[in-house]
Amino acid sequence: MLTELPPRTLAIVESVDDSHPNDNIARRLRELGFVDGEEVQIVAKGPLGAEPLLVQVGFTRFALRRSEAARIRVRPAGAVA
Repeated sequence: MLTELPPRTLAIVESVDDSHPNDNIARRLRELGFVDGEEVQIVAKGPLGAEPLLVQVGFTRFALRRSEAARIRVRPAGAVA
């Protein structure tokens, strides 16, 4: 899960989990670029409960809630798919 990734550690997106059919949050995460094969890293964590997370996917940065980031499955960069 993306939430378990240490800050500034490069990883590769594997998938975004849908919690139910027609999941709007999962669909929106994919629209933002969290798709299989994209590079991702946590740039920073907020001060209170490490929320929000500042996440970079490709060259774009987003602030995500931990609950949203927990839906994103990642593998270490350099690992074979």
